[in-house]
Amino acid sequence: MINVLFSAQPKSWAAYQQPLNAAFINAGLDVDLRRDHAPEATDYIVFAPNGPVTDFTPYTHTKAIMSLWAGVETVVDNTTLTQPLARMVDHSLTNGMVEWVTGHALRHHLGMDTHIHGQDGIWRDTIYPPLAADRPVTILGIGALGAACGQALHGLGFPVTGWSRNAKDVPNIRCLHGDAGLTDALRGAQIVILLLPLTPQTENILDTDRLALLAPGAFVINPGRGPLIDDDALLAALDRGQVAHATLDVFRIEPLPRDHPYWAHPDVTVTPHIAATTRPETASQVIADNIARGQAGKPFLHLVDRTTGY
Repeated sequence: MINVLFSAQPKSWAAYQQPLNAAFINAGLDVDLRRDHAPEATDYIVFAPNGPVTDFTPYTHTKAIMSLWAGVETVVDNTTLTQPLARMVDHSLTNGMVEWVTGHALRHHLGMDTHIHGQDGIWRDTIYPPLAADRPVTILGIGALGAACGQALHGLGFPVTGWSRNAKDVPNIRCLHGDAGLTDALRGAQIVILLLPLTPQTENILDTDRLALLAPGAFVINPGRGPLIDDDALLAALDRGQVAHATLDVFRIEPLPRDHPYWAHPDVTVTPHIAATTRPETASQVIADNIARGQAGKPFLHLVDRTTGY
């Protein structure tokens, strides 16, 4: 019997209990899934950072922590966490992100807001959007999510540049890395999409100087992490027209306070952290497969590198 502790909010237990048990059975695992296993008897923890477990010290026999979230910045620095930590990489989460990013990129590329919000009876037929081939896109962060979004945008004809801290090779994407690569990736970009993890090195990565590198009238799309953007710098860039519009799904404080300038700014679209979500049915399969690997003595998938924070 494999003892799996579920440490997340009660509403998550209601959503995950049945899909997890079904996934364990399908994986051939004999699992006792509970919310109250004794620490010393726990083999694995299905974990969300807002759940009850914050001190991992008593879990001396726990083989791995299986995160329900793709982001791990709120737990990776926990000094009591010495067990392997696997982040969530789920094709449904990836597909949801691809759909959201592609939809908003096309919205800005085609200038759809002008027509959606401009039904004033005037027939304007002199301005046409450019072809995708003439609209360079830069994605900051080309992990699983960024690479998938880049492939989708490439398939629509956009020239895509991807940037990461370390060198990567992703088909159909011009891959740059390091500080010099970041400058090159941003210079002249007309659409910038942020999908980086939040680390001390990536906080405020889009600041005044880097926003100035973008093509005048560029679009910023952030479904990654709120602190990747210097908010004051972005607002100033919007006010002077350097950035034409920003579509933001994530923020430093969530829910976004009612008096935050983003709500009232005419060139900002706020969405309430809904770009992509972990879906219980597919996420449960990911967790069950990873536990099956652990039981078979195989390396766990999607392990977090504590030195980089992701």
